[in-house]
Amino acid sequence: MHRYFTDQRHEALRQRVRDFAESEVRPRIAEMEASRTVCHDLSRRIARQGWIGATVHRAYGGMGAGHVAKTLIIEEISRVSAAMGAMVQASQLGVAKIIHFGSEEQKKTWLPAMASGDCLPTIAVTEPQSGGHVLGMASTAVRDGDDYVLNGRKIYVGNSHVGDLHGVVVRTGEGSNGLSAFLVESDRPGFRVGEQQPAMGLHGFSFGELFFDNCRVPAANLLGREGDGLSVAYSSSVLYGRPNLTAVSLGIHQAVLEETTRFCAERQRYDKPLADLGTIKLKLGRIQSRLLLARLAAYHAVHLLDRGEPCDAELMNAKLVNVESALESAQDAMDIHAACGLFTDRPVERFLRDAHHIFAPAGTSDIQLLRLGELALGRAKGEWSSRLADVLRLEPSERPEEEPPATVPAQRTAPTQKSSWFARLR
Repeated sequence: MHRYFTDQRHEALRQRVRDFAESEVRPRIAEMEASRTVCHDLSRRIARQGWIGATVHRAYGGMGAGHVAKTLIIEEISRVSAAMGAMVQASQLGVAKIIHFGSEEQKKTWLPAMASGDCLPTIAVTEPQSGGHVLGMASTAVRDGDDYVLNGRKIYVGNSHVGDLHGVVVRTGEGSNGLSAFLVESDRPGFRVGEQQPAMGLHGFSFGELFFDNCRVPAANLLGREGDGLSVAYSSSVLYGRPNLTAVSLGIHQAVLEETTRFCAERQRYDKPLADLGTIKLKLGRIQSRLLLARLAAYHAVHLLDRGEPCDAELMNAKLVNVESALESAQDAMDIHAACGLFTDRPVERFLRDAHHIFAPAGTSDIQLLRLGELALGRAKGEWSSRLADVLRLEPSERPEEEPPATVPAQRTAPTQKSSWFARLR
């Protein structure tokens, strides 16, 4: 079978990532679940595979493979461990700010290190008192000669405890033009990371607090110009945050289907496999249907992104559809597992916990719906995918449609599924 959005190179990459996730990540899950703390060494090991540089141009040492490749990398790692998938997506989100707003010197300095896995980046925007209201932030940066002095606090920063370079958005003035972004190395005096707090899910991943107490950074660490902070925050969230989190949800969703079909094939009821019950087949059918739609939405959106076409709405919709459907399918899986799902010897309860963590970042479902509603009313405030199209667009030779015929984008099914009727009749 052929699919629209991936080619042989994509699928070869998918297999490499899957093999790595099975051999290197899966054996560490029990340890991460038990400790509930950040897994430093595994985070570094994954980063050094080069996958953080999926969208970094080859001129800077990256893969130059685009957003479809980035999506399948995150999906395959998240299928095994959403915590490590979240680590990869947060790192790639941290890359975005330099790709879009970094000076040539900043790109030459940092992008090769990120692509090689020697530098894990973050982006820090959210604050305790303002939450998702970016313009409500209170952290500041004040110019002092050739430096800026930063003061304030950031929360829910992905990769907080493994990050080497933090992209921090703070106030340098009033209003929407009074936000600016800075690169802050983790060893800067006046910077510290808060104690990691245990969370419901994503055990092994860190999303904690950063503190700035008269933290001095050189003016050369300013991203773009003074006043570009809002653009740094929004573009990173829309063009990387939403599709990245979509991919994490997609990986969880795939794992839900695989684990639940396995359980139903193994478990006996009335001297037959649980899967033979009509009510169970209906629930499995709903999970499969949601997954098909979610995957289509996810890959369609990033396919447009790679082509440099306007796709903010598709990115919003992909996150909405994938997060909501993964949560619904995880709940159906819990229903099917019944009491068995309440114990940690099976991963289904982990899938549900992890899926809840993807709901809020880069905008809750209500935010996505509000923005889509504004689009429907003709009140959208421009598209980030259009503004930054030149940076996002793959070179013509890298576009999937110019490759040999595509292969299947990992549409996996239960081992007991019969072959396609269409394939039999071809």
